[in-house]
Amino acid sequence: MGARRFEDLIAWQLAHQLQQEVFAFTERLPVSRDLKYCDQIRDSARSATRNTSEGFGRYYPKEFHRFLRIAAGSLNETKNHLHDALDRQYLSGDKHEQLLRLTLRALKANVRLQGYLQNATAPVPFATRKP
Repeated sequence: MGARRFEDLIAWQLAHQLQQEVFAFTERLPVSRDLKYCDQIRDSARSATRNTSEGFGRYYPKEFHRFLRIAAGSLNETKNHLHDALDRQYLSGDKHEQLLRLTLRALKANVRLQGYLQNATAPVPFATRKP
């Protein structure tokens, strides 16, 4: 059985978990003082969930695939910001590794869903279905 809501997608769930983790660590000092950095990493983390959910709502596999590619770009941007956080000592090595692994899991789920969508056939619109 397929996903009925975007929240059912593993790709969205992992991106959402990453988003929550990003918001949690950016609320603490010293990173919370770096407003520009906080805005950038929060926006990239939000973008992954935003684009996954919007793509799901587009109904057609090719459109969904396009939005997932954008979400993957945002996950890679978040990954870059996490490396920056380690360099600036906003994150410990252990926390950086944990968030990096979560990011990679989200990317892997995203890429697998993209692969599925490349071969998926578009559903017949409801209005044209025969009873």
